[in-house]
Amino acid sequence: MPAAQAQLHQSPLHDWHVQHGARMVEYAGWTLPICYDWPESFGSGGGIIEEHHQVRTSGGVFDVSHMGRIYIKGRHARRLLERLVSRRISDMAEGQCRYTLILNEHGGVRDDVLVYRMDDDHFMVVCNGANRTKILDHMMTVQSEGTPNGALDACTIDDRTLTTAMIALQGPNVMGMIEKVSTEVAALKRYRFLEKNLLVMKLLVSRTGYTGENGVEVILPAKAIGMAMKMLLKDAGADANTLMKPCGLGARDTLRLEAGMPLYGHEFDEDTNALASGLGFAITMNKDEDERGEAFIGLEALRTIEKDGGPKQKLVGLTLEGKRTARPGMTVCAGDSTVGRITSGCLSPTLGASIAMGYLDVSHAEPGSTVQVDLGRNRTIDALVTSLPFYRCAT
Repeated sequence: MPAAQAQLHQSPLHDWHVQHGARMVEYAGWTLPICYDWPESFGSGGGIIEEHHQVRTSGGVFDVSHMGRIYIKGRHARRLLERLVSRRISDMAEGQCRYTLILNEHGGVRDDVLVYRMDDDHFMVVCNGANRTKILDHMMTVQSEGTPNGALDACTIDDRTLTTAMIALQGPNVMGMIEKVSTEVAALKRYRFLEKNLLVMKLLVSRTGYTGENGVEVILPAKAIGMAMKMLLKDAGADANTLMKPCGLGARDTLRLEAGMPLYGHEFDEDTNALASGLGFAITMNKDEDERGEAFIGLEALRTIEKDGGPKQKLVGLTLEGKRTARPGMTVCAGDSTVGRITSGCLSPTLGASIAMGYLDVSHAEPGSTVQVDLGRNRTIDALVTSLPFYRCAT
């Protein structure tokens, strides 16, 4: 086995994936399923498109154990996070999750993360798997440097990614299925979580997801994930394998694109200023103006961009004519002028249309405008600027 492969992490569910027909690929330093050939117990079939429809019409289970799970605890935990992330943390309630960004000094995006508040001095940060080491190093650097308001030494940073597992259950039938196991979990509001003792294991269940569908994400000890999967499917009833089938990274990507959800390395990165990404709700521009506030890293750069008239480009949706798929990096034009670039694209299984996200000059970013995507070899295709998301779930 080549040295590079030998260093890949395996999910605690690796053997379960293989037993259930997974086609494994390397992703973010892990081996994970891209899609499945479902065994008879799941009705046979499988593949990216069928898995996509399974999530939109019933339910799917995704292994997201590669996502970073970093716990911050202690008297300075809140202040450290206020310095790190772009959204206010101090007003979060216990049991609440909040989507936010970690920026660099220029206002570029180091990563988008979810912050969970256990109590006043105890938090968890879920980050993208490809950025886990970078974010950990950044956290430790910021802690050692402190802030203008004082030192940040009275807290600990504990990476529990490799000792825990994380799964996402997503789809319109998921909450009804979960209600058979736990009415308490089924009653959770969106972006809330609870910790639940289940026999010999402790689960953290949050009402979150990355598909645009209803559902939950579950974090539990790595050693308990096999038992938990058996219990979940058993307790949910005889039709559980029909209601919720295993799905891989391929469907996860097409689902999140239909839902207009950005992906690090595509819709944003450290060279993309956060204000252009359409995630203004995740940025508290006056965060340093109350007694508990801290100026997050990148705030001054964003204020400068605002003073200069705002970002020159904007993240938009595009619906292309025909069935050709736009690829990341393709140029977007208006007449003879280059006005933007594609960041993600696919043939939408739900909508039956070619969709994409990309950055356009603000003068061409109004929904309803028509632009052209350069396919190469002197070929272009018309695209309609479309409001995001392309798809919204019914509930």
